[in-house]
Amino acid sequence: MSALLALVPMEGFTSPGVNSFDVPPFFESVPWFNKYMLQGIVSVILIMAFWLVMARKRALVPTKGQFIGEAAYGFVRNTIARDMIGHDYKKYVPLLIALFSFVLVNNLWGVFPLTLLPTASHAGWAYGLAGLVWIIYNVVGIAKHGFGGYLKHTVLPPGVPKFMWPVIIPLEFFSNIIVRPVTLSLRLFANMLAGHLLVLLFVLGGEYLLLHSEPIVNKVAGVFSLLFSLVIFGLEIFVQSLQAYIFTVLTAQYISSAAAEEH
Repeated sequence: MSALLALVPMEGFTSPGVNSFDVPPFFESVPWFNKYMLQGIVSVILIMAFWLVMARKRALVPTKGQFIGEAAYGFVRNTIARDMIGHDYKKYVPLLIALFSFVLVNNLWGVFPLTLLPTASHAGWAYGLAGLVWIIYNVVGIAKHGFGGYLKHTVLPPGVPKFMWPVIIPLEFFSNIIVRPVTLSLRLFANMLAGHLLVLLFVLGGEYLLLHSEPIVNKVAGVFSLLFSLVIFGLEIFVQSLQAYIFTVLTAQYISSAAAEEH
């Protein structure tokens, strides 16, 4: 698409970029209350309503709604919590379900017609979620091993000879304490940002070629661009769901690593 736009006259067309993610606040007196915040608040309400309804309307023969709720619960409980954490997984299931639900719904705002903006495409949301996970798995590790024991557990793998400690300890500290939250947040943020930019490029570029340019070849290219944007939307739904899964799996893995008896 970018190569195509370079071949046709595009006077008046503004290519989407990072500035496309700058949304103004709804009220000047409340600068933090913008579209991202509204989506986050609405997502919490929707998620709570969904799980409350699923928990209340239980039957021996499940309805379609109950089947969906049980399937989602079983997926997180068995595929993520139990497989990643082990025998102590049950106490972490509510956390992982809440995290998976929150990330998934806020990612899917990027394909919902009235929003078309994934919440995590704002770096602050991704950093906040990763920071919360960082606090949780470190607290779990400290509660299990004590502060000194957890620090040793984190930076010093068992069996490492003493002459290697000056090399291994800084590397393990940097990897487990510093890099983990950074990569966790950047993975989510970068995927949401790049996916939304791709959607904007095909939709806005196609709309401009179809409606605001004269040569017939431009209009044909615009139609193809808009049609292909539907494929991009389908790919975005897959990526958004996958990133919610990956974020939750990594959270479970970090909790398991922090609480493990051996590094």
